[in-house]
Amino acid sequence: MPGLNLPPITPRLETILSIIAYSLCSATLVLINKILLHMLPYPSLVISFQLLAAIGFIYGGTFSGLLECDPIKWKFVAPYLAYTAAFSVGVYCNMKSLQYSNVETVIVFRALAPCIVAILDSMFLGREYPSTRSWGGLGLIVLGAFGYAAADPQFESLGYSAYFWPTLYCAVISFEMAYGKKIIKSVDLKTKSGPVLYTNLLGFPPMLLFANMGDEYNKFWEDLWIREEGRFPPGSVALLIVGCIIGTAIGYSSWWCRERVSATSFTLIGVMNKCLTVLLNMLVWENHAPPLGIASLFLCLVGGSLYRQAPMRPTSRSSMKDALIAKDDDIWDTEVNESSVHDEEAVELLNNTPDNGGKKN
Repeated sequence: MPGLNLPPITPRLETILSIIAYSLCSATLVLINKILLHMLPYPSLVISFQLLAAIGFIYGGTFSGLLECDPIKWKFVAPYLAYTAAFSVGVYCNMKSLQYSNVETVIVFRALAPCIVAILDSMFLGREYPSTRSWGGLGLIVLGAFGYAAADPQFESLGYSAYFWPTLYCAVISFEMAYGKKIIKSVDLKTKSGPVLYTNLLGFPPMLLFANMGDEYNKFWEDLWIREEGRFPPGSVALLIVGCIIGTAIGYSSWWCRERVSATSFTLIGVMNKCLTVLLNMLVWENHAPPLGIASLFLCLVGGSLYRQAPMRPTSRSSMKDALIAKDDDIWDTEVNESSVHDEEAVELLNNTPDNGGKKN
């Protein structure tokens, strides 16, 4: 509009916007899928509709010239296959967990994932072991998880069977996060639609296979054509459409947020999203944990807020530079001290020092 001068979007503002978008999409989609599974008890088919909606949105936008997307190439497909397999299994386990337990159970086991990821970081991704503060935070997460299990009525009625799918989900999501950190740096996709397309396109066939394994096609056909008392519950189709829209949005917002913040911050944002999910769940859903379970859950979230991802081990001059930059990249760490000044001097020294002819060690 003429005469309207909008302030430029600074990098910090863009980071804040990406965090808000990802948090809202994440918290909302968990609750919508929980309600959907009570109306439409076909977890794999519900996920398939959401994946298909994202794929259709990207290709529709690309063909109309409104979106840009990386082309499908084998050099991009190959590294994404393992990630997509973990993503598909993780989403399926998440949906099954929501179907057989409550939202808080999924949240607690999701909060346990940093314990495993911290070990995988040190073993396979070249990071140092967590600091004393981080180990304390991880200890609070474990303590809160045990407290929640002791207060969970489903644990008393169903025993360990209530935790099969959440446990499997925790293991799969831990691998997915560790492997995802690896391919983010190794796969050079140029557009924001690229990661969303590869994840959804490669994850669509496994979801159809899971639906066949769970006999969901026959159940869906019976509910659609055979049941005399009605095909689908009122509002279920509209809620499915909303879930597809938010599912597409979370694909973009998660990669956008991961691009804008460090891996440590992204992990913390994921844990904090669960706080928002609990608050929304307590407002709209009756099947939530007792007070002791809620308190234990928040203890997990406090521990998650204390966790900081360990820096890279400086095994070489270039990795030392990456580690120092990564340390400065944490948006939550705004304190300026003597250590940060030395880090800036070290980075400048590394930038100005010759590479000895590019000799490899």
